Amino acid sequence: MIKSINFVVLGKQEIASEFGKKGAGTDLTMFDRKDSKIIKTWVAPTGFPDKIQPLFQAINLAEYVIFHVDKLDKFTGEQIIALDLLKKDKGILSHTFEVDETKLETMIKGTVVENYARAKQDKIKEEMDKLAPIVSDDCPAEVVIDHCFDVKGVGTVILGKVTHGKIRQYDSLKLYPADIKVLIKSIHMHDDPVEESVSPARVGLAVKGAKSDEVGRGDVISESCIGHVVSEIELDFTKNPFYKGEISENQGCLVNVGLQIKAAKFSSVSPLKLVFRKPIICKRGQVAIVLKPESTTIRILGSGSVQ
Repeated sequence: MIKSINFVVLGKQEIASEFGKKGAGTDLTMFDRKDSKIIKTWVAPTGFPDKIQPLFQAINLAEYVIFHVDKLDKFTGEQIIALDLLKKDKGILSHTFEVDETKLETMIKGTVVENYARAKQDKIKEEMDKLAPIVSDDCPAEVVIDHCFDVKGVGTVILGKVTHGKIRQYDSLKLYPADIKVLIKSIHMHDDPVEESVSPARVGLAVKGAKSDEVGRGDVISESCIGHVVSEIELDFTKNPFYKGEISENQGCLVNVGLQIKAAKFSSVSPLKLVFRKPIICKRGQVAIVLKPESTTIRILGSGSVQ
C-alpha cells in the first residue's frame, strides 16, 4: 500500500518548489514527490494574503506544517492564529535571517506553533524526513474535494484527499451536501493508476454521476454521510481577542468548516447561531471559523465547535 504525507507551506511559500514538482494550481498550489513507497504533497495557499479563505483550506488539507517566516506583520499573525484555531500542533518552524527571532517567539507564545521543531532553511528537508505517515483506514471512506473539472474523453475529474478510511475503484459512493450518487471509475495517485487509496492519500478520481458544476470545494464523497447536511449551526463560540468589531444579528460573514467556505449570517448572538445561504456538511464537535474578509485589520472573527 502506498503511504502519503501532506504538508502545508506557510510564510515564504516559494520554498515549496524546492520540495516537489508543481501540480494543480489556483488559489491553492500543489507540489508533490514520490520517495520509495511514500508520496509527499505540499500545498501552498497562493491566494493568501490577498484572500483569507485559501489559508484555512490549505491548512485543513495537511497533517503537518512547514512555517518559514520571512516577515513579522499582520498576515504572519493571521497564519499563527489560523494554525492555533485548527489545532495543527505538528510542524516545523524556521525563519529568514531578517526576522527578529525574539519578536517571533513572542508572537507564537502560547500557541501550537510554539511547540514546532525548529530548523534552519537548509535543514527543513532533513526535519521533514523524520515525520511519519499518519494512516487511518479503520473508518468509513471519506474524500474531501479541493478541485473539480472536466477532461475530454474522461468526464468529471475530482482532486482531493482521502480524509478517512479507504476508497477503491468502482466504489459506489455519495456526494454531499448535494446527495448525488457517484461511481469511482478510476483512481490516480501521483499520476499513476491505483486500485485503492487509504487515508490520507491525495487522489485524482474520474467519477460518473456528477457533473463538474455540481461539485464545489469542500464537498465530500463518502460511503455514508459521516456528518450532517444542515442550513444552520450553533457554535460553542470564542471571539478572537484581536478582532475589535462587534457581532450583531443578521450581520453577514463567511464560515470555514473543513474545506468549505460558506456565506452566512448571525441568526442569534447568544447562543451564537449561523444561518447559511446554501447547505453545509459538518460533524458535531468540528471546528468552524468565522471570517470577515472585508476587515482591514484581522480577518478572523472567532471560532467554535459545532454543537
